[in-house]
Amino acid sequence: MIDFALTTERTSAVVAAVTDDQLDAPTPMDQPVRVVIHHLLGLSTAFCDAAAKATGPTTSTPPAPEEGPLPDGWRSDLEKRLHSLAEAWKFEDAWDGMTMAGGVDLPGEICGLVAMDEVLLHGWDVARATEQPYLPTDAECEAVLPIVTPDGQAPDGSGREIFGNVVTVPEDAPFFDRVLGLAGRDPNWSAG
Repeated sequence: MIDFALTTERTSAVVAAVTDDQLDAPTPMDQPVRVVIHHLLGLSTAFCDAAAKATGPTTSTPPAPEEGPLPDGWRSDLEKRLHSLAEAWKFEDAWDGMTMAGGVDLPGEICGLVAMDEVLLHGWDVARATEQPYLPTDAECEAVLPIVTPDGQAPDGSGREIFGNVVTVPEDAPFFDRVLGLAGRDPNWSAG
């Protein structure tokens, strides 16, 4: 069991600081900030339901990019959803047994790590796009390492559905830079 409240709080703070004129800024995902925020809104609900083993519409379908306007009060709404997400995964039952997210059946312990990884990486996507600091702890990096590390059959990350190909970073790079590289993100990405 891992408490990822620090991850959700950091991402909440980053999103709360996004200005309306930054919503169309590009992110490392090649999608505008608003699309990544839509994704965070959806995934926070889906993974909260997955923690409760409440399978249904939020957990049984893969996420689709949403490009429309964000709902009214999206900053406070996301803060509440991310808080609920962290709370949902504080219970041992969430990490036990099987659950579903994105239409995929998976063990609770893997689902919790995927949820943390999603919030961690997309928080960085928004932070990078809006030029905000984003400094996860080594413990957070260690927790998501199994999720971002490609399997031995394709160590370059080719063929993965969730992440791009591995981006090579120096061996002595900060831990989070190595996590980003394994997830197919360039730690030095810049919108400019």
